[in-house]
Amino acid sequence: MPNPQKKNNTEGYTLYVSEPTTLMVFLKEKLHGHSQNSIKALLKHKCVWINNKDCISQYNHPLNKNDRVTIKSGIKISAKLQNPKLKIVYEDAYLIVVEKQEGLLSVGTEKEKAKTAYNILNQYIKENNGDSHIYVVHRLDKETSGIMLFAKSFEIQQILQKNWNENILEREYIAVVEGKITPSQKTIISYLHESKSTKMYSNLNSENGQKAITRYKVIQQNDLYSLLSVQLETGRKNQIRTHLQSIGYPIVGDIKYGNGKHEVNRMCLHAKTLSFIHPFSKQKMSFEMTVPKIFYTLAEL
Repeated sequence: MPNPQKKNNTEGYTLYVSEPTTLMVFLKEKLHGHSQNSIKALLKHKCVWINNKDCISQYNHPLNKNDRVTIKSGIKISAKLQNPKLKIVYEDAYLIVVEKQEGLLSVGTEKEKAKTAYNILNQYIKENNGDSHIYVVHRLDKETSGIMLFAKSFEIQQILQKNWNENILEREYIAVVEGKITPSQKTIISYLHESKSTKMYSNLNSENGQKAITRYKVIQQNDLYSLLSVQLETGRKNQIRTHLQSIGYPIVGDIKYGNGKHEVNRMCLHAKTLSFIHPFSKQKMSFEMTVPKIFYTLAEL
């Protein structure tokens, strides 16, 4: 007797039909915890295949005993986004993963609402999927480059955000800081609070701010600069920038928390790696964006 649910890293999930039914009834029964809207999204984005040969989008499609229903939730959408500051590296019925360049806001501010990653992706989604839109899962500062994750529904956004520590497996940043940092690795623990001027400050008073934990390790360094691998255990606003500045090693090119503009003409902070559990397939997803060469050049021995 075949297993009723078989997970395949390439094809997604395969479900076996035990008696005649219709597709929507079958999927609602098998995909516990997923709403009818999320299942419709699978059909809309052509992620459901019958017997591995027919892509089905009709919710009332008849199923026969021993049919195999395969959910290929990891299919990449063929449409392309044309923007020099934003590149889609993965897309399925639930998520979009992008590479954001420095100089682009994640979301709008009072001064700028149009030129943001959120707005660019929203326009892209509407052009390709009608009335659909995206939802912010996390943010990167304007001058930080790197991997970002967006949700395609409120439901998926909530799943990711409410179970953030369980769903997000790794967030690695690469930073270049001023000076030869010591010790070569350290865990920084403090409490961050925001001033009226929207600047974050670090202190050791648990009653004055949110707990923040940042771990760093030196990759290479010279007398002027240190290249660091930085891991986040919490996700507070401006956390890395605030923590590194608080121990006396601000990020190169950081105008707000560091020594101002630098000849590299950017802030040297890059979100290199993002690994997470897919909220639908439960598979591990891992994405990595190439670190700018100038980061290594600055800290050459």
